[in-house]
Amino acid sequence: SAVGRGPEVPFRSEAFRISATARGKELRLALHPLHPAAGAPAQHIVFRFGMSGSFRLCPAAELPRHAHLRFLTRDSPPRALCFVDPRRFGSWRLGDAWQPERGPCVVSEYQAFRENVLRNLDDKAFDAPICEALLNQKYFNGIGNYLRAEILYRVKIPPFEKARTVLEAMKEQEKRKKDSSLVLSKKVKLMRENPDLLELCHTVPMEVITAEKQIFDPEHSDNYAAFKNWLQCYLVPGMSSLRDRKGRTIWFQGEPGPMAPKGECPLSPTRGPALASGLGNPVFPVTSRALKRRRRAAATPPEPDEEEKGEEDETGGPKKGRARGRRRATPAPALPEPEVLPSPRRSLRTSARRGRGEAGNP
Repeated sequence: SAVGRGPEVPFRSEAFRISATARGKELRLALHPLHPAAGAPAQHIVFRFGMSGSFRLCPAAELPRHAHLRFLTRDSPPRALCFVDPRRFGSWRLGDAWQPERGPCVVSEYQAFRENVLRNLDDKAFDAPICEALLNQKYFNGIGNYLRAEILYRVKIPPFEKARTVLEAMKEQEKRKKDSSLVLSKKVKLMRENPDLLELCHTVPMEVITAEKQIFDPEHSDNYAAFKNWLQCYLVPGMSSLRDRKGRTIWFQGEPGPMAPKGECPLSPTRGPALASGLGNPVFPVTSRALKRRRRAAATPPEPDEEEKGEEDETGGPKKGRARGRRRATPAPALPEPEVLPSPRRSLRTSARRGRGEAGNP
């Protein structure tokens, strides 16, 4: 489209086939001409979806808004496979290469993902709280904001516990599971008593993928209710929320953990002013500077604005109530100065009576 931010796709073919491969938060489309000798070679495009990107198949004559890239079919009437992205946070690039800084996919490359994390625990990325580390796509490729909340809730780990502390304990736990001296019943008990965070990074997204048709079908927006019912922590009433150092909101239950941001307290959707969007409450930091401003404001109340004192309309008659934010087209005629200057409040009352004919000329 004319407003799309992605590069032009130099691919033209009368008949071609589209296939897709997913890896973490990226999707690679492969465009293969059905008659290679007559047209262009195959083309690959790698997509990132941002917060609102999706694909939608619709009639070509009824393109949805924000359809930034379209692939037309030969149906009669033709249809279009559209990359739709209202917020334009998504993107695409030409070629078949995945982003090099992204690690193995938590869904399709689970074993490699697991080994990549446990092998690199010395990385400074694991100095961060576990809730922030889970958004690091170098190690947790595919985990986003709602998934991290659901995973930490199920594994019962405070979101602001140090990531290395959590994962090193898991490394020791994995060694115990592999201990040949333990009987099977003890291994099963150990797994139940100590849920595996890395395993949940695989199984929780798989729950969503398995139920994708019911939860995320773009043709049936009412199915968002199914997604809300699936959530156990994210945006759920009664849960607490805090913003991490990246400004992302993490939802959790219980104590936040030792690395929680200073000067902020957890808020629950049942506390404080409700938001119309239903996305929970923001977290307001309480600082000494803010408290000083509040004290100064209480000690010196602001002067009332001129519009709040009342004014007369163009005809000289009084306006009912207070005019807020409106300007007079022409100034009201000046009144003769009385012999004794009354107070401003009495002056307004006197002028009002004159406008109604209740007082004679001075």
